[in-house]
Amino acid sequence: MKKNYEIDMCNGPLFGKILAFSIPLMLSGILQLLFNAADTVVVGRFAGSTALAAVGTTSSLINLLVNLFIGFSVGANVLTARYYGARKEKEVSDTVHSAIFISLISGILLLIIGISITEQILIWMGTPDDVLPQAALYLKIYFIGMPVMLLYNFGSSILRAIGDTKRPLYYLIAAGIVNVILNLIFVVGFQLSVAGVALATVISQVISAALILRCLMKLDGCCRLNLRNLRLEKDKTTQILRIGFPAGLQGVVFSLSNVLIQSSVNSFGSVAMAGNTAAANIEGFIYMAMNTFHQTAMNFTSQNFGAGKQERIPKILLLCLGMVTAVGLVLGISAYLSGTWLLQIYSSDPDVIRYGLLRMSIICTFYCFCGMMDVLVGSLRGLGYSFLPMVVSLLGACGLRIVWIYTFFQWSRSLLVLYISYPVTWLITAAVHMLCYLIIRRKQKAIFLKTTQA
Repeated sequence: MKKNYEIDMCNGPLFGKILAFSIPLMLSGILQLLFNAADTVVVGRFAGSTALAAVGTTSSLINLLVNLFIGFSVGANVLTARYYGARKEKEVSDTVHSAIFISLISGILLLIIGISITEQILIWMGTPDDVLPQAALYLKIYFIGMPVMLLYNFGSSILRAIGDTKRPLYYLIAAGIVNVILNLIFVVGFQLSVAGVALATVISQVISAALILRCLMKLDGCCRLNLRNLRLEKDKTTQILRIGFPAGLQGVVFSLSNVLIQSSVNSFGSVAMAGNTAAANIEGFIYMAMNTFHQTAMNFTSQNFGAGKQERIPKILLLCLGMVTAVGLVLGISAYLSGTWLLQIYSSDPDVIRYGLLRMSIICTFYCFCGMMDVLVGSLRGLGYSFLPMVVSLLGACGLRIVWIYTFFQWSRSLLVLYISYPVTWLITAAVHMLCYLIIRRKQKAIFLKTTQA
């Protein structure tokens, strides 16, 4: 019998269960963005523009270093869901303990890297001298929290694999509230500036990780974590890395390609940069809502694949594609129609708002293509394919975009032409992902029929 927090992904109607799984995930992502925005508001209003620049300039570097290791949690998620669906309890237990061990090793490694090299990387990035000391301090404190941050990510991925998206949401809310309160105490009360924001972030991450760890240790059945059994099972570790490494590498390369896009935007001046940044922040909420269905497709597909419920897998894809398209269209078009008001939250400059609206007119209105692309990637990963969607995504969403910059954008240097590259590459990449999915499903179905007949 299923626990209150778990969702039976392998039996019964799918539509309601996909919604029940997706909504807490969606709220978690949106709340995370709101809490991050609160960090920015506090440091910007009470610590000054230099402190704000110090925090802002670190985000791309953090994403670059962290994305690879966060990708490993995708491997833990897929493998746990597959074995859980197949009711292979020992394999689930081995996967859980290996995944948590990997998270701790990865976190310690990131801690060492972050403290050792980030200051030099900030110099290579051309960080201004007045911003560099505070940015370096922020990063060093931030990376002290890497072991607990990865522990939370891996632990929540395990809970998602068994259909529990509610408790990670509750833990995130608790940690986020603590983060906001500590921001005010450290920055406003103790005048700790960027150090205060970083400390608040680390403490809140410790709280969320502790709650996840406590939850895993109190679970009943095969997913229960016993700290004495933490170890790297060779087979499970290999599979987690095989699935997770391509996902992480994809995130790293996407971060690098975004730097190239940003440099093209920068060529239009500071006002265009400001409008682009404001619009991108608004779009982040839409992306987070759509990305929910990527994770949903991955978890439901993986569990049903493990359970041998082949007939449910196409239904999962169609439902997730339909839902992500609806969410992308409704939120994207609504954001664009409300764009002037939303952009005024970030700036009252009419030119900034005009540039922001230009970006939103293209990105927001066609954002559903990005959601469709991600859902197909989630389905392929759920089927056990991680390298193939990585290659397609990098060649399509990244490679084609770079080609666009050096061809169409050079022929007609305008922000409109630059932004059009997004929906064009999303649509082409989604179409190739769909073709790969159909070929893989035909192949797996033939193998499944041959196995059952034998």
